[in-house]
Amino acid sequence: YIINLLQKDKDEKITAFVTVKEFSEVQYLVMATEKVTIKKTVLSSYGNVRKGGINAINLVKGDRLIEVMMTDGNNDIVLGTRNGFAKRLHEKDVRNMGRKATGVRGVRLSKDDIVVGMLVIQHQGATILVVTEHGYGKRSDIKDYRITRLGGKGVITVKTIPKVGKMIALMGVVDKDELVIITTKGMVIR
Repeated sequence: YIINLLQKDKDEKITAFVTVKEFSEVQYLVMATEKVTIKKTVLSSYGNVRKGGINAINLVKGDRLIEVMMTDGNNDIVLGTRNGFAKRLHEKDVRNMGRKATGVRGVRLSKDDIVVGMLVIQHQGATILVVTEHGYGKRSDIKDYRITRLGGKGVITVKTIPKVGKMIALMGVVDKDELVIITTKGMVIR
């Protein structure tokens, strides 16, 4: 169990992990939180881990980390929200920050909205697949999402009407990919 390797608080939960071969000066960790914070830190900042761990991001009260991905500093990032919006921005617009920094606002949310996922576009020809809580999915070409600066609301990627439900996830896919979807009751659909 991973829990045997980590010293964490009782109420703290693991929300993301990244596989790393070496703590490079030319790669970055990009983090996204539920309440719109996005942060980029050079990977080498995490190379000297202590037994009790090290700070990766300063979270404001009531916020939580939802996604961490490794990048090369030259990718586009897409943030997706529960109300069906997606915002594409270039990673260079998010400056490199220290480990203890909070980050910057990645997208502007309406009152009842939260960020549900982050995607780093690394392949030409990748498309965005979004899935809703009632099992609907929609696949869009990345070209349908214009690059904008930090802040801003983004564009509607899926209409979250009651029949469709709220958006729960987004990911980058290509034609040859296969998908596995798991329900809250443990049903698996391939």
